[in-house]
Amino acid sequence: MNGTETHRTVIVVGSGPTGLLLAGDLASAGVPVTLVEKRPRTLSNLSRAFGVHARTLEQLDARGIADELIGTGDTITRLRLFQRLSLDLSTLPSRFPFLLITPQYEVERLLERRAREAGVQFAYESEVVGLRQDDEGVDLHVRGADGSIATRRAAYVVGADGHRSAVREAIGLDFPGVSVIKSLILADVRLAQAPDGVLTVNGRGDSFAMIASFGDGWYRVMGWNRRNEVPDDAPLDLDEVKEITRRALGTDHGMHDARWLSRFHSDERQAPHYRVGRVFLAGDAAHVHSPAGGQGMNTGLQDAANLSWKLAATLHGRASEELLDSYETERHPVGRAVLRSSGGLVRLARAGNPLLRTVRAVVSACAGSAPPLQRKALGQITGIGYTYPAPRGAHRLVGRRAPDVALRDGRLYEALRGGRFVLITPGKYDGPGAGGGWLTVERWASDRRTSVLVRPDGYVAWAAEAADAAEIEQALAR
Repeated sequence: MNGTETHRTVIVVGSGPTGLLLAGDLASAGVPVTLVEKRPRTLSNLSRAFGVHARTLEQLDARGIADELIGTGDTITRLRLFQRLSLDLSTLPSRFPFLLITPQYEVERLLERRAREAGVQFAYESEVVGLRQDDEGVDLHVRGADGSIATRRAAYVVGADGHRSAVREAIGLDFPGVSVIKSLILADVRLAQAPDGVLTVNGRGDSFAMIASFGDGWYRVMGWNRRNEVPDDAPLDLDEVKEITRRALGTDHGMHDARWLSRFHSDERQAPHYRVGRVFLAGDAAHVHSPAGGQGMNTGLQDAANLSWKLAATLHGRASEELLDSYETERHPVGRAVLRSSGGLVRLARAGNPLLRTVRAVVSACAGSAPPLQRKALGQITGIGYTYPAPRGAHRLVGRRAPDVALRDGRLYEALRGGRFVLITPGKYDGPGAGGGWLTVERWASDRRTSVLVRPDGYVAWAAEAADAAEIEQALAR
C-alpha cells in the first residue's frame, strides 16, 4: 500500500459488534479499512449480550439488516425492572416499539457479512502490542500467530477491543471506576419447563435471576447471590445456578445440559477521553457498566454509528479534522449517562437494607404512575431519548434523533441506507450538493414546510421553517 493510500485508511481493532459496524460503515463509504482481531476467526454461539433496543434497531435499519435480525429472535413489549416497575415499550415513538431478544452472535453474523461484502480486510490472530502516532498517521505494532511482530500503518486507528483494550493501554489512558457487582453467574442451559415469557426477571431476598430465551431451545440464565460473592475464577457448577434461580424465581424450570458456565464481575468504568490524536475508543474499550437495562452492546453500536461517518467525511476531504472532536463531545456524555442509569438500577435491585428497599418502592411507584418519568426512563434505556449539543439559536430539532418519517418515495431510514446526509424539503432542491456523493434530497410525503438536514447517523444537523434555496445552501456549506 503506497503512502497516498495509507493516508486514507483506517484500522479497527476488535471484531465485536462495535468494530464490525464501524468497519462496515467505513468500507461502504469507500474508505479502505482493516479489522484486526486477536482471536481466530470463529463465530461463537456463546455471548453475554442478548437484547437489542429500539435505537439500535433504527441504526441497523439504516443499514438494511434490522428486519433480518428481528427474524432471529423474539420481541417483548414490556420490560420489568422491579416487581412494581414495568415499562411499556409499545408506547415508543419508533418503528421498533419493543426489545428484541436475540443472542449477540446473530448481530455479529449479520454485521460481519455486511463488512465482508463492503470489502473490509480481516486480520485474525493479530494481537496489538503497541502503537506510535505522528501528525500524519498511526503505526500499529501487531503480533501474528507465529509470534512475529509487524507494523501496520493507517491514517486513524479505532480501538473497539473490549474492556481490556490493548489500544487504550497503548495510548496511556486510564480506565477509572469501580466494581459494582461481584460474582455474577452466567449459564446457557436447556429447560424441562419453559417460562411463560421470552424474558423472566425477579429478585427475592438475597438473590436475583433472569432467564431469556434464545428461541432455539437454549436459554440464557444470569444470577447473583449476595451471600456467595467469590472470585471470577471460583468453580461454578449447574447446581449453584439452579439454587440461585430457585431462590429468585421460585423454580429452576428443570435446568439441564449446560453448554456454558461462567462467573464474572460487573464494573462501572469510563475512559476520560474517547480520542487521543489519531486514535479513538468505542464500545467497551471506552466504557463498561452493569448489565442492568441491557445497554452495553447497544451503546457501543451507537458509538460506531456516530464515529464512522465523521471519519469517512474527514478522509474524503468533505470535513476538517475538527469534526472528529465532536465524537467525544457527543458520545462521552452519553456513556456517562448510561453508567449512571444502569448503576442506579443495579443498586436499587441489590437493595439490602429496609431504607433502600423503601426508596426502590417509591421510585417504582412514581415511575410507574407518572408518564413523563416513564418516557424519560424509556428514552434512556432504549437510546431514543439521547440528544446531542446544538449551537446557540439553532432550530429545536437540531441534535435530536430523527424519527422514521414518511417521504414521498419511501421513509427516512431507507433513504439513510446510502450512508449520506439526507435533506428533506417541502419542495424541489437541486442546488450545490444535490446529486453528489454525500447528499440525498427527499421530499415530505405530507405538506410539512420544515426543511431538515439529517446526518448519516440519523440525527438532525440543521432545520428551518420555510427555508429558501439560498438558506439551504448556506446550511449545507456549514
